[in-house]
Amino acid sequence: MQFATRLQNVETSAIRELFKLLGKPGIISFAGGFPDPALFDATGIAQASAAVLASNPGPVLQYGATEGYQPLRESIASFMAAKAARVAADGLIVTTGSQQALDLVGKTMISPGDKVIVEAPTFLATIQCFRLYGADIIGAPIDADGVDVEQLEALIEQHHPKLVYLIPTFGNPSGATMSLARRKRILEIAARTHTLIVEDDPYGELYFDQPPPPSLLALSEGVPGSREWLAHCGSFSKILSPGLRVGWLIAPPELLAKATMCKQFSDAHTSNLTQAICAHYLTLNRLNDTLAVVRQTYAERAAVMAQALRHVLGDAIEFNCPQGGMFFWARLTGQGGKAAIAAEFAKRAIEKGVAFVPGAPFYARHPDPATLRLSFATADVAKIEEGIARLGQAL
Repeated sequence: MQFATRLQNVETSAIRELFKLLGKPGIISFAGGFPDPALFDATGIAQASAAVLASNPGPVLQYGATEGYQPLRESIASFMAAKAARVAADGLIVTTGSQQALDLVGKTMISPGDKVIVEAPTFLATIQCFRLYGADIIGAPIDADGVDVEQLEALIEQHHPKLVYLIPTFGNPSGATMSLARRKRILEIAARTHTLIVEDDPYGELYFDQPPPPSLLALSEGVPGSREWLAHCGSFSKILSPGLRVGWLIAPPELLAKATMCKQFSDAHTSNLTQAICAHYLTLNRLNDTLAVVRQTYAERAAVMAQALRHVLGDAIEFNCPQGGMFFWARLTGQGGKAAIAAEFAKRAIEKGVAFVPGAPFYARHPDPATLRLSFATADVAKIEEGIARLGQAL
């Protein structure tokens, strides 16, 4: 078969491929980016499902508007308002997970050869998605406070990108959280250079101690001219259930209209049933209690992983402790003749019964082969301690 030439620019996800190796009995996985299913509020979701189907099932089992189920759009607007981000219900569309929101941005904005700037490292699926549409992707370096704004500004001035994609809060894979000062500066740069900033925020509610700085969307009201150059992607996948496949896109009206048109071609609309379940669930006032448990659990697991990494791997690894989210981003030092290449280390780790993701695929260009991502979300404390002990054996 003669496939579309655009497929020549992408390949199968390295993370998905890794999952094929995880069938070994007893393996402990730090590889996935999944929330812990044991923390899902199945009772609340069941109540919402039953109520939706008992009250007026016809409309939620029928085709619906591409823009989304109106009660859910209103609920999302209220959800965002509680985080100091004002948006009208008609200023957003509901998507099939935030992954579709990113795909719609790529589909509507990127032409073959367009420059796109992302963090280095960044979400692997975004690199794949944007490459599918022919983007020439450029990486902007990051540290524990998020993207290096000075270098990002220089890259924008040099390349005049079609858009910049950022995960400011508890990044995947970096775990980094952008400082308030950097967030404001990015909005100022966007307004001055007329550069579209795409903010991806699936993890912002998963903080451990103190809430993170406000989102770019929330801050944009204080930076004149920035809101018209800002798109925001959100999701219930990490805080309620990924199986519901409900996310959203907030964007300037012209971009939102084009994205809605493209969504019509893709899936007509996100499931009315799952949208209605989400909308009703939010009226039950259970989400805050659910999130409190998730935050406490993830905070404990992150602390245990940090302690175990320091104790077991010592100076063989460097990392910054995340303030929330689901990931540690680490770098092998090679000290003492120990592991220095994450891909090779990963193979030995699998043999010892533990898995993680090598960091190279998270870079659009110039990968650092010493880096790796560890997720603490789905492993309990005992498994984290045992898994890190096995990593020590693989060094």
